[in-house]
Amino acid sequence: MLSRTADHFFWMARYAERAENTARMLEVSYQTALLSTTDQYAEGNWRGVLEISELSDQYFATFSRASATDVIDFMVQDPDNPSSMLSCVRAARENARAVRGVLPTEVWETLNGTWLEMNKMLKGRVLQKDPVRLFDWIKLRSHLLRGVQVGTMLRDEAYHFTRLGTFLERADNTARILDVKFQRGTPHDSAGSQVDVSAEFYYWASLLRSLSGFEIYRRLYRDAISSRAVVELLILREDMPRSLAACTGNMAKMVASLHDSASHTTVKMAGRLYADLKYGSVSEIFATGLHEYLETYLSRVNELGERISRDFLVPFK
Repeated sequence: MLSRTADHFFWMARYAERAENTARMLEVSYQTALLSTTDQYAEGNWRGVLEISELSDQYFATFSRASATDVIDFMVQDPDNPSSMLSCVRAARENARAVRGVLPTEVWETLNGTWLEMNKMLKGRVLQKDPVRLFDWIKLRSHLLRGVQVGTMLRDEAYHFTRLGTFLERADNTARILDVKFQRGTPHDSAGSQVDVSAEFYYWASLLRSLSGFEIYRRLYRDAISSRAVVELLILREDMPRSLAACTGNMAKMVASLHDSASHTTVKMAGRLYADLKYGSVSEIFATGLHEYLETYLSRVNELGERISRDFLVPFK
């Protein structure tokens, strides 16, 4: 497959996944804001959204503070923000349009329909009236797109590059949201007293729901939500679809399926990253420090992405 064609499939999937991840992140922040007990914590909550996406500098070049209204608008429909949901859907559609000749019609129609309907919803001020409705809709459209891809695409290189882009983007997002949310911790009052047990439960529950992990957590652990169990589920449990282990394992499989004589090092890098997660433990993670562990993981994932770009795609974006 030509590098440029592979690049379009890869980035079509990454941008579509990024739009969904942004919707998930905004939804959990919106729900967490309802639990905030101080203005300082509320603003910190929205700053966290910008930090996860590494967009703080761009945002504060225009706005003086991180308010719910401004951050949501910036992350949903700001055309100058390349990671806004609108920009991501547009980019996914443009990449799909570039390979329409080899893309199943159903995949194109799903993406094109999402783009057209999203513009209609934004013009109808759905974002201002009911932002959660828009977030849920984007998630459902992303689920539909993945289902259409799995159900209609030939299991060839195009399919492998599409899945590789999805899992690479998802792994990056899961690590970022875990890092920022765990650093900020649960809401507390101005006196710094211990947070109410119910507020703490809803904080971790909203985080799990943002990664479709709440029901899975309750099924696997049953007891009260603890930060240690959340870390185990979202990092090490390979049966959790959005965990780092699951995403990295799938990345390793896709890279192995695509490898050639020039990509041996990339295959080994992906396999080693997966092995570290497969045979890791929660105790080792906390002994290292969760923030340090996730920073290292993100660095390795970014390096893997750059190697994939050099080996298979056009120059890294």
